[in-house]
Amino acid sequence: MIEITNKKDCCGCTACASVCVHNAITMEPDALGFLYPKVNVEKCTDCGKCNNVCSFHDNYDTSLNLPVLEAYGVRHKNMEEIMNSRSGAMFVAISDYVIENDGVVYGVGVNERFRATHRRVITKSERDELRGSKYIQSDLRGIFQQVKSDLKAGLTVLFSGTPCQTSGLNSFVGKNLREKLLLVDIVCHGVPGAYLWRDYIKFLEKKYQDNICEVNFRDKKKYGWRAHRESFRFEKGGWKSFNYTLYKRNIFRQSCGDCHFCNIKRPSDITLADFWHSEKIAPEFTADNKGANLILVNTVFGQELFKAVKDKLNYIPVNIEKCMQGNLIHPAKLYPSLLSFENYYVIHGFEKTMRHFGEIGWRHEVRMETQYVIKNLKSALRKIESIIRTYNL
Repeated sequence: MIEITNKKDCCGCTACASVCVHNAITMEPDALGFLYPKVNVEKCTDCGKCNNVCSFHDNYDTSLNLPVLEAYGVRHKNMEEIMNSRSGAMFVAISDYVIENDGVVYGVGVNERFRATHRRVITKSERDELRGSKYIQSDLRGIFQQVKSDLKAGLTVLFSGTPCQTSGLNSFVGKNLREKLLLVDIVCHGVPGAYLWRDYIKFLEKKYQDNICEVNFRDKKKYGWRAHRESFRFEKGGWKSFNYTLYKRNIFRQSCGDCHFCNIKRPSDITLADFWHSEKIAPEFTADNKGANLILVNTVFGQELFKAVKDKLNYIPVNIEKCMQGNLIHPAKLYPSLLSFENYYVIHGFEKTMRHFGEIGWRHEVRMETQYVIKNLKSALRKIESIIRTYNL
């Protein structure tokens, strides 16, 4: 039976719970809301399937991968789609194709209290709820079985998620059903827990004495693509924006610091990322600060999918070595305070813990606003450099 003695060894993908035909494994949250498998020993037959299906290790399946991946800078031709997405709307293009061909799409949405969950959609209007990044770990309970059921029914399935999620699903589904499954992963920087996000929402509503009715995890309409600001719309008080209060490496899942997928051997057909460094590679491509995707085409399935949608895209081939990002090279470097943060949170709750570790309060706000000004100054300097190059000044 599967037994997690070190939290670094589990990414919470649910493959082990999904494969158990005896329903002996449930995914239970820890103090921060991260899910881990719990085995009911009375139901368990010790068949070993849960251990065998686990793919959170260095030997995850890349048997379908191309000898050399293809890399592109990509933007949707429809600017409205770009503005409603976090990057270049590549996810919209590929999910449109799947839906138009009677397939189903699985991605991450949020419920009425902004909890991130994977869900199944079959229309473009439903799909629109899946657009954009959600910087919290999604709940996958029950999803892998649903995907497998769709595949057995002969449907084409597009599943998007973090690389540990796509690797887990790939292992769970198996090679016989893989041909109809299109896997899309993202270049992930790590995930905070669901309870922290839940308590952050409560904290903001208490602070402003108003209910939150909408969340934008990265508000590029107001601040541009390169800015990292989260915005919340309150029922009475309009929009308020903050600088990624929950995007800190002392509150990530412990396995994020030991991630096996931070390289270019991806466990998916296509990998999506922001096209960072584009100002050096193709400055005209993102000069308007509206966003673009870097995509990695990893398999023959990925090639076929890209070929099917590229008429909706503006794209340029790029050298992946010039587009490398931190999490394509190494895992997130977790803060040494991660364990003490978790212990403090269990005892003192959200607000005291966040103040103690400097993640809320006036010092935090001054520090984050200073960083925001510096980042935008750097962005402005890059634009000036681009103008100088363009006009050969």
